[in-house]
Amino acid sequence: MTTADAIVLAGGRATRMGGVDKPGIVVGGRSMLEAAVAAAARCRHTVVVGPPRPDLPAAVRQAQEMPAGSGPVAALAAGLAALDTGETPADLVVALAADMPFLTDAAVGALLEHLERSGADAVFAADETGRPQYLVGVWRRALLADALAGLPSLVNQPMKALVPTRTALLPLAGAADCDTPDDLRRARARTAPLTLDEARNIVRDKLTRLPARESALRAARGAALAAPLAAADALPRFDVSAMDGYAVSGTGPWQVRHDIGFAGGQRPAGLLTGEAVRIATGAHVPDGATAVLRDEFVHLDANLLYRLPDTPMRDDRRRRGEDWHAGDVVAAAGTVVSAALISVAASAEVGTAPVRGPVRARIVMTGDEIRSAGPLHPGQTRDSIGPVLPELLSHCGITVMDRVHLRDTATGFDEVLAAGADCDLLVVVGATGGGAADQLRDALDRAAARTLVHRLRLRPGGSGVIAELPAGTALLGLPGNPFAAVATLLALAPAIVSGLTGATAPRAIVGPLRNAAEIADTATRITSARAVPEGGWIGDAGIRTNHLAGLLDRDGLVVVPPGAADGALVEFIPLPV
Repeated sequence: MTTADAIVLAGGRATRMGGVDKPGIVVGGRSMLEAAVAAAARCRHTVVVGPPRPDLPAAVRQAQEMPAGSGPVAALAAGLAALDTGETPADLVVALAADMPFLTDAAVGALLEHLERSGADAVFAADETGRPQYLVGVWRRALLADALAGLPSLVNQPMKALVPTRTALLPLAGAADCDTPDDLRRARARTAPLTLDEARNIVRDKLTRLPARESALRAARGAALAAPLAAADALPRFDVSAMDGYAVSGTGPWQVRHDIGFAGGQRPAGLLTGEAVRIATGAHVPDGATAVLRDEFVHLDANLLYRLPDTPMRDDRRRRGEDWHAGDVVAAAGTVVSAALISVAASAEVGTAPVRGPVRARIVMTGDEIRSAGPLHPGQTRDSIGPVLPELLSHCGITVMDRVHLRDTATGFDEVLAAGADCDLLVVVGATGGGAADQLRDALDRAAARTLVHRLRLRPGGSGVIAELPAGTALLGLPGNPFAAVATLLALAPAIVSGLTGATAPRAIVGPLRNAAEIADTATRITSARAVPEGGWIGDAGIRTNHLAGLLDRDGLVVVPPGAADGALVEFIPLPV
């Protein structure tokens, strides 16, 4: 049986793209390197040649051409050496450049089949113009090794120095490389918009985590635990009474002593058989006690205590460590620091813990036509969402640092992005639609940002964009339309928080949408909705999106998938109260 290994070429200087890390550029929700590694799925082993990449799966080998940046021939030699581990070598070697976002496993399969049918020594992809792509092909391993060994030097050699005489070309639609910013724009234009679920999964997985820091939990609301939270002491710390009643010893009746056990007070002296002592909820149970009987289960006659007939035989004690022991994990990593967690940590005698977050955001309002204060001039409109965004972001666990207004200038976005390193998230409102004044995407490219979500298959909100700047700051670009901005923010911000802090993804609220067929379209729709007594929601089939009046007297938003029928289960996103 013919076997194949893969060498993914992920080095190079990318001089025509300003020296950015081309393999790391995201197109269609995944990097071009991820596309190349996925295309090699049918190969026995895969080695990636280039600078170290810690995010690669452990099964993928890594190598570096020497010297670094010395060209694809040197990279092929380094990859072949990394595949030589003493086991029987594969018959074929698949070479894939990591600058082709549309490479697929099926394309690699077609190259392998064409090599067998043609009997050639190597098969290369031909792009849509018919040009050979020598960095996407299949070689017979022995011939490739001989060709490399026959070169006087491997450094900066052209690929044609290796190409054997008997070669074949195979036209492949996915063999278009991205060498220039224009190539990248065309590739992204060909990429289908992402679904809401795809976008959420990408940002949870691909955003760079915030650094962990030790923090007092009371001061870290909205952050997420960076490690499991372990109890410093047992709970309860000692046996305590769970009810107001009597601590007793033996089977009864019991002689009641005159002392009383109070919560926080001195522990009663030990009980002898046949004795009982009055005890309050939370009080330390005395030694010798065999049970605590609640008041409603007992009868006191003179100084003797009796159990009432037909009452349950139960012991109302809480035992030491019944809830947890010292060292037990009381909250998993990724748990959001909430009121409940702060309370649990206090009960566990833990005041500080390593956390990530809370996420600190800057709001950037864009557009010369937007005015937040003062009288409106001709052509201007009131900023109706900037003032409410801090509350909406806080609802999602994000702390707003400040809000700025960006005028429509040639360099405005470049300055905002360059100054974004002092926050964790930039929330940009407007400039995402691709119009004459919508400059955000070009500025992100100039800033060498990783664009994780280019567009969404969502109405409204399809122009939303999510990126990460080189400094690690995330960016959420929202449509300028008020309803679209709010809907997109509430749909995506929790996933961004999860991506930055490692917080466990919140569980979706799902229920029946009674009039789903009236709302459903060919793309996912998001609209306002109100709860109904019989359960579920009624959504608004038509809503004006240039203001937020449609959210008045509504309980939240519903995410309606294409073709949904009445009563379909949909996601519900509550509105802040």
